[in-house]
Amino acid sequence: MLLGGAFWAPIANAQSSYELNSGWQCAPIAKVKDNGTAISSTAYSTTGWLPATVPGTVLTSLVANKQMPDPFYGMNNEQIPDIYKTGRDYYTYWFVKDFKQTATAGGQTYLNFRGVNYSFDVFLNGHKLNSTLNKGMFMRRSFNITKWLNAAGNNRLAVIVYPPDVVGNPNGGQGGDGTIAKNVGIQYTAGWDWIQPIRDRNTGIWDKVTIQTTGAVKINDPHVITLVPGVRQPEGAQAPAIIKLSAELQNATAAPVSGTLQYILDGKKVAKKVTLKANSKEEIKLDDYTLVNPKLWWPSGYGAQNLYKLKLQFVADGGKVSDEDNISVGVRQITTEWNARTESKQVNINGQKIFIKGGNWIISDEMLRFSDARYDAEVRFHRDMNLNLIRVWGGALIERPEFYEACDKYGMLVFQDMWGSGDCNGRWLDPMKLEDQWTRRKYPDDHNLYLESVKDQVKLLRNYPSLAMWCGGNEITPPEDILVALRDHIMPELDNTRWFIEYSNSENMSRNVNGGNGDGPYGIQPLSVFWNEKTFPFNSEVGSVGVSDYESLKRFIPKENMVAPVYDEQTGKNKVDPVWDYHKYIGYDWSIAKYGKVKDVEDFANKAQLVNYDQYRGLMEGFSSHMWDWYTGSIIWKTQNPWTAMRGQMYDYYLDPNACLYGLHNGSAPLHVMYNPTDGMVMVANNTFKPVTNMMLVAKMYDMAGKEKLITQVFADVTATTTKRYLSIKKDIDAFAKEDGAFVVLEILAEDKTQLSQNIYWVPNEKGEYSGLQKMDKSQLTVNAKAIKSGKIEVTLSNTNNAPVAFFNRVSVVDGGTKERILPAFYSDNYVSVLPGETKKVVVEYTPAKNAAAPQISISGWNMAEKVIAVN
Repeated sequence: MLLGGAFWAPIANAQSSYELNSGWQCAPIAKVKDNGTAISSTAYSTTGWLPATVPGTVLTSLVANKQMPDPFYGMNNEQIPDIYKTGRDYYTYWFVKDFKQTATAGGQTYLNFRGVNYSFDVFLNGHKLNSTLNKGMFMRRSFNITKWLNAAGNNRLAVIVYPPDVVGNPNGGQGGDGTIAKNVGIQYTAGWDWIQPIRDRNTGIWDKVTIQTTGAVKINDPHVITLVPGVRQPEGAQAPAIIKLSAELQNATAAPVSGTLQYILDGKKVAKKVTLKANSKEEIKLDDYTLVNPKLWWPSGYGAQNLYKLKLQFVADGGKVSDEDNISVGVRQITTEWNARTESKQVNINGQKIFIKGGNWIISDEMLRFSDARYDAEVRFHRDMNLNLIRVWGGALIERPEFYEACDKYGMLVFQDMWGSGDCNGRWLDPMKLEDQWTRRKYPDDHNLYLESVKDQVKLLRNYPSLAMWCGGNEITPPEDILVALRDHIMPELDNTRWFIEYSNSENMSRNVNGGNGDGPYGIQPLSVFWNEKTFPFNSEVGSVGVSDYESLKRFIPKENMVAPVYDEQTGKNKVDPVWDYHKYIGYDWSIAKYGKVKDVEDFANKAQLVNYDQYRGLMEGFSSHMWDWYTGSIIWKTQNPWTAMRGQMYDYYLDPNACLYGLHNGSAPLHVMYNPTDGMVMVANNTFKPVTNMMLVAKMYDMAGKEKLITQVFADVTATTTKRYLSIKKDIDAFAKEDGAFVVLEILAEDKTQLSQNIYWVPNEKGEYSGLQKMDKSQLTVNAKAIKSGKIEVTLSNTNNAPVAFFNRVSVVDGGTKERILPAFYSDNYVSVLPGETKKVVVEYTPAKNAAAPQISISGWNMAEKVIAVN
């Protein structure tokens, strides 16, 4: 039934929900001799118990209470006892929470857990709520606690949480000895090549706990599907879209209940009369709704991220709302097709092909200290890199709803792996592993728990428009019985509109010329590799280095370990400080020395930023240069770290960006001019749905003194979603840069001479060295900053005529008192070079802290010492 007209509101809203996210206490079982029945009595004394962090882990609480050192700093992690040596009881803890809640007449009250690692029993007011042990890191649990609430409203919740059944030996292998994968849980906690072991294996109430009140009927796991037929454009009038909705209704009472399941969307109501049997659950499907002239949701760079608010309700006869759910709906449709030219899958959104520019994501924080604000900042950084996809790696977790909310907001498609990795699950022979490949291939031990967990998580996340792909696992399929159930039953029944990939580098996703698939390369590369050496046509992992700058290093490396790595060209090996090694540094090898002999660790970190920028700009440019020819997409390994690692990151754990981010921001721009450093071919990549016509392509060079030489300028155009080759400027560059190197500047200008794209390269001399950069005169850059509004500053960088290029300037917003960077902060661009006679503006956004000193702007560059200026 479809009703038109104005927004309709019911008589009353009986549903409410709130988090139990403060006031928790915890204690190890070694210190608690009583059982849960006694502990959950409000009269039971918890004197001497520690304040607990919930959501969080045991280690989160211990660190917060200074019972354990910060594992992110120096070698502190080595001081924390590992569960493999202590035994599971050491990290088995009781968690207690007192809360106020009374039962309401005719109402129901539920206690909901969204994630506990790994198993738990739960008690309320002297009653055990579960009949069997709750197991599995990724299973929501809900308990109707109506009859157990104390009449006076004072309640005591007690939860005993047990670590994973198998904790694994952290022997230095990927996932340690691999046995951590015997659980239905997170694998990297036993250590990986980018992280040290997490000592408690993330034991704890790691996700949200809520109290929910409803009427007799509760809405469970609604499912919204949007169908957008045809090929669409982001702007203009749209043909209709179809909205499909279903939900499970649960009648928790001993009597039948009649009422209406309905939703309101765009001012219209869709409704269906329902009668539910006593103590029953029933799946209800509403009639399809035709949404006229829909506002569509698009990935970042292609269009707006429009979201509709949908209010879903069950209204009992008499007009009282029993339960309701508010859902953000992004109207979009995902399809895939095989691209015969590239030999890989092509992703289409709303009928338009999308060139995938992605980043691999591990997890926000290794100790599971998740927050809406942190999720928002991290996903925003990915948007600022001009990426359009995040792959959530399978050795970690199925990400939380708050992560998906941020991806919906910023237009990040999500490639979501399920739990499993070839490293632990037996793809390779590995002497570090405890058990043989045949045994590991059957992990986890409990296949039924795995499948039930997948069903639960699919229901949790399937309404988010950003969720684009489900993947069976990282670099390996799950065991055959699990794979068949996923592919042939669970996904068709629960979420049949998304692409299901059997594993992350499946031949059904991507094939190379030899018929197989894979990933890489990894680590520092000559830029020619990205441009000229064909890799896998939909590459799920390709990446490079990622050391952050000096300010970042000071946050987690002790002063005595601030020692720059030394590369031996003859042996090809790096001499690395043990703390750097512990934090998983990988070598920059030959790349740093080209900028001159390293003076100290600060000089090393500064030069590393030049390499970072060049590597990631070159990576994405190389893939974009072969868009739809060699490639349908690439996903960088990796864009962030859940702790203070020194590889594969565009920003550090503290949310401070480095030059990798801005190299990607440049190289991934929707409209981008670039050149192949090997043959000098100038190209324009147009990653939009609109052709760009009657533009001027300009190529010029500057020497180290700032003298300009025009190479060429030519009118040009480029069609939508393609890369076009124009001309080679190699001979000009080779001649001009022979002695000291040079700056190569490429620009696209609109008819009114507005700059549509600019790309500034620094090229070496004929020996491959940046000798000229080492002899540059001081910058003559002038800098001004003005506040646009609270939390937003415009920084103006102006270079004078007849001056050298003001090269590679890092802008930072800092606290006016401490001079420390304000984090997180978001910059419209950074590591900016300003040509002679040119002015550029950088807009900075941040969240002002209460009672903080007035912000100031710090700026330093290759040929300019740091200075701090006031904000007008």
